[in-house]
Amino acid sequence: MKNLPDLCLRYADPHAYPAGVAWQDGQYIPVSEAKVSVLDYGFLHSDATYDTVHVWDGAFFRLDAHIERFLAGVERLRMKLPIPAAEIREILHNCVSLSGHRKAYVEMICTRGAARDFSRDPRDAENRFLAFAVPYGSVANDEQMRRGLHVTITNTTRIPPDSVDPRIKNYHWLDLVGGLFDAFDRGGETALLLDGGGNIAEGPGFNVFSVRDGVLRTPDHGVLQGITRRTVIEICHEQGMSVHKGDLSQDALRGSDEVFITSTAGGVMPVTRIDGQPVKEDKVGPVTESIKKSYWLRHKDARFIEEVVYPA
Repeated sequence: MKNLPDLCLRYADPHAYPAGVAWQDGQYIPVSEAKVSVLDYGFLHSDATYDTVHVWDGAFFRLDAHIERFLAGVERLRMKLPIPAAEIREILHNCVSLSGHRKAYVEMICTRGAARDFSRDPRDAENRFLAFAVPYGSVANDEQMRRGLHVTITNTTRIPPDSVDPRIKNYHWLDLVGGLFDAFDRGGETALLLDGGGNIAEGPGFNVFSVRDGVLRTPDHGVLQGITRRTVIEICHEQGMSVHKGDLSQDALRGSDEVFITSTAGGVMPVTRIDGQPVKEDKVGPVTESIKKSYWLRHKDARFIEEVVYPA
């Protein structure tokens, strides 16, 4: 029989990601040490909700909106935070401050937790809160941001909203992961999934916008009400551009003048090819560029940011 040290080395996590800080059980720890029990229903049943916010140049962007959406998800799932809600902001700030990251991806999580007798009654579980800050990451890499993403419309249908409320950020990602593999198999870089009516829904962690004849359209059924999506809509209204929220057919998306996606992980990201075919002139369009510029200018607007105080 192998001795214990050998076993520990064998099962050490090869993907440990130490460049960040987490909060768990009342203390701040290296993110690589943060753990969820295998008996936690968040792990066993995807019974959890979360939200992500980013820090850019040392300041949170729209933190209030992200915390508000997170707390709404906790309430809809009938969970109870084990900490006062007022402490969430302080914990998130501390995670970023202690990490030292001036561009960070910050997540707050509430899991159902585990029941002492492994009860299947969710009311018996002790809900848990965790948070962490790691280096900022984007759906699109630098090259894709310059020339535009190549997206594949998959045959995968998004989990219907009558089954899982898309307003609650959750870890029910098997449909999204299946869509990604379908996209990869067909030469795409990321995926767009469909709603129950065969219209465009959303992608893995992002919303989508179509631009045609100066009018923007974005799906509204069975999709997450993204904070970046909301910001883009606000920018359009301020600049006098029309935005229609509703069904977006596959043909309408393919016939767009411009297409872009939106996410906290990347902001406003252009799409220049769909199913291998170019969108209009196969280059990033002027409306996308204008909205992208306005989006990042908001990161210097005191209405939307909260500065992080870092150790001296």
